[in-house]
Amino acid sequence: MIRSITAFFDNVRLALGTFRSNPLRTLLTLVGIVIGVATVVSMMGLIEGLRQKMTHDFSLMGSNTFVITKWPPGIHFGGLDWAKIRKRPVLGTLDADAVREGCPSVLEVSAGDTDGGKRVTSRTASTDPNIMVGGYTPEYEVTAGLTVVSGRFYNQADVENNRRVAVIGADVASVLFPKEDPLGKEVRLSNRPFTVIGVLSRRGTLLGMVNLDNVVYMPLDPFLDLYGRGDGRSLELNIEARTPELMSKAQDEATVLIRARHHLGANDEDDFDIGTNDSMTGTFNNLSKSVSAAGFAICLLSLVVGGIGILNIMLVSVSERTKEIGIRKALGAKKNRILMQFTIEAVVLALVGGLLGVLLGYAVAFLARWTAGFETSVPMWAVVLSLAVSSAVGLVFGIYPAARAARLDPVEAMRSE
Repeated sequence: MIRSITAFFDNVRLALGTFRSNPLRTLLTLVGIVIGVATVVSMMGLIEGLRQKMTHDFSLMGSNTFVITKWPPGIHFGGLDWAKIRKRPVLGTLDADAVREGCPSVLEVSAGDTDGGKRVTSRTASTDPNIMVGGYTPEYEVTAGLTVVSGRFYNQADVENNRRVAVIGADVASVLFPKEDPLGKEVRLSNRPFTVIGVLSRRGTLLGMVNLDNVVYMPLDPFLDLYGRGDGRSLELNIEARTPELMSKAQDEATVLIRARHHLGANDEDDFDIGTNDSMTGTFNNLSKSVSAAGFAICLLSLVVGGIGILNIMLVSVSERTKEIGIRKALGAKKNRILMQFTIEAVVLALVGGLLGVLLGYAVAFLARWTAGFETSVPMWAVVLSLAVSSAVGLVFGIYPAARAARLDPVEAMRSE
């Protein structure tokens, strides 16, 4: 046992010595493996970081909230019959009232809609045309988990008195009123005046893409006056269950109620969609699985290229060291010892490439933090799997050169120059 362990470390030492004697050739051989492993490590770091950010961002919206919409929420890549979806009935404030009154597990319901790409102006400043404007019933403050740090959110009295009031996000406030208190000041949207009555707490970005501080919220009626009350405009219903434990029951109650309001039969499919944090996370997880599969395909292709390089360099190494092999066999080295020597050399070569790829992948993932806008986190399983696969590639592509070296006749080998 001790002799076997000693022989193993001797082979590792010989392998490293061979690499040091031909560093440039070794590095060029490892390019394919380094690229493949670095691709997997960096991609998994980005995906894991995005998953963690998604979990954090969605947690801000509450664990017991969901939405009912005419349009499927989330990101979709084909497979939906949009012509059929467009024919669905619209949802409105009457549906929100019905859910609030008819679903015992529901705590609160709001109804509203959004319009993006708007410009907001004050007396002295103007935002870029990238503001998301939302028009909702007053209950949206609760169902969306909003926090007002200055002033207040609009209420039912504002709605009943047709007041043109607005609650603005932190970035909107800093652009329009950099050195003064926004409360009581006037902002204009589509050249219509609104009085600022509240400023929201800073929330950051959603998935590094949607700025949750570039927002303006107003009562639903003024919003519809600005951006249209057409028969085709459907509102989204934001629903909060009484407790996280009642989340599933609240969804079932709301589903049954909306189906009844739309006169759907027992065998008819829903003509609306329900979106939850879990469903959005599931959509992302499905997408990340596809991206991961593509990443592994690229990795395997690069590793095959790297394996061919290892095969070539090991064949060259056997050819260059034919006399050395002959001397070792003449001194009593067994075929298994020669086989093990060159096999370990190939595995160590691939493992070195894997380690370099892991370091490069970590570097890429670390640098991507500044461009992606969120923390990246490389999962340990990606590192272990990458190193295991790279070592396996070295083993597979190193067996033939090692077997060829082991079969050399010692007398003929010693005669070679």
